Amino acid sequence: MPREYSFDSVDLAAWSGGRWRSAPASAVTGFAIDSRAVEPGDCFVALPGARADGHAFLNSARERGAACALVREDVPIAASLHEFPLLAVPDPKRALEAIAAGHRARARGRIVAVTGSSGKTSVKEMIADLLSLAGPTARTRGNWNNDIGLPLSMLTMRPDDAYGVFEVGMNHPGELEPLCALLKPHISVVTCVGPVHLEFFENEEGIAREKAAVVRALDENGIAVLPADDPWFGVLKSDARAGIKTVSLTMDADYRIELGAPPRFAVTEWRTGESAIFDAPLPGRHVIANAGLAIAVARQFGIDWGALAERLRAFRPPGMRWQEIERDGVRYINDAYNANPMSMRAALDAFATVAVEGRRWLVLGAMRELGAAAREYHAELGRALAGGPWAGAILVGEEGRWIREGAVAAGFDRVRVVDDAPAAARVLKDLIRPGDTVLLKASRGVELERVLG
Repeated sequence: MPREYSFDSVDLAAWSGGRWRSAPASAVTGFAIDSRAVEPGDCFVALPGARADGHAFLNSARERGAACALVREDVPIAASLHEFPLLAVPDPKRALEAIAAGHRARARGRIVAVTGSSGKTSVKEMIADLLSLAGPTARTRGNWNNDIGLPLSMLTMRPDDAYGVFEVGMNHPGELEPLCALLKPHISVVTCVGPVHLEFFENEEGIAREKAAVVRALDENGIAVLPADDPWFGVLKSDARAGIKTVSLTMDADYRIELGAPPRFAVTEWRTGESAIFDAPLPGRHVIANAGLAIAVARQFGIDWGALAERLRAFRPPGMRWQEIERDGVRYINDAYNANPMSMRAALDAFATVAVEGRRWLVLGAMRELGAAAREYHAELGRALAGGPWAGAILVGEEGRWIREGAVAAGFDRVRVVDDAPAAARVLKDLIRPGDTVLLKASRGVELERVLG
């Protein structure tokens, strides 16, 4: 958040239902939950954690320049902190949400909510980049999209920002509705629905109904931007009170995408009949589908086609999402921020189309939170990769063994299974040569970026 905006101590107390234990803070310019990340002027929110309680780090936060701290009212405070402005509340987490709600009520900009089983962070970033052509735009910090991250991200939006683009995520049923109630979006976007977090849902339809919470959160004046190609499109729109804007690569829609010679694609807007040509910033059909959603949002605010095309061409995704790195003449594509059955297949399809000087190598690992279906989804991935133009695949962990089962059964036996990312790096070192390209893809916990050293 630009530091020229500050929160009033009276507002903070009123919104949170708390009281200042000593003199109130003079100026609060941001919020932090990690004392190591505190910047001068921040309010440090002392949350309980799995390993430590934030109240143990109040001195550290003050030393880093915190303006105040949000604390639980029944926690004893050391004498050394009696002059430090402390806002005492029954529950700091609930107070943080209440402060975000109070701040949201003052926001005059249009709010966009983004969710989906895959691609939501990239779509959020695309939308924010495009909307920033028309005015100051706040956005989610990284992928801070849960019940703590969303309030913190909302608090970076200034009341006079024209737009706010915020990601909302979930792992379990019932998590999206309270996030959407806090955010109160004007536009909601669903990127896609797939078998992600399936461990916690009965089936994909349950995931679709949970994702549809962002659509249900809109009133009759809102707009839902939805992928008409998605198998669960009917579920996503079924309870909508808002207007629906559709995006499709395969059928007539409000925004119809037609593929040209890579990286080119066209978008036609049904309402106006206007069309424009775009260059995809990265390879892959999924990137174009995501770009179509972002373009559809931007067009709701009348942003010029030419400006959109220029800004989209310059788009670069957040770290570890198709991040190209060269080491000793070998190109690595680090797409290892996360993985699920949809994003894994999309990455393989995109990698197969990338122009390479030498050979293509795969380093793949687990897709997490798939529950009882995990082994079959990994074997299915192995069967899918068997027909690709790969020199070989290095597969990591127990899930890597399941991928190997599918690949070998489908006739692809140029595979090695290793225990972890450092072992993959050792094996890969003996296989690759200058000119080769390597794709790294797995769920976050596998830490495949360690292949890069």
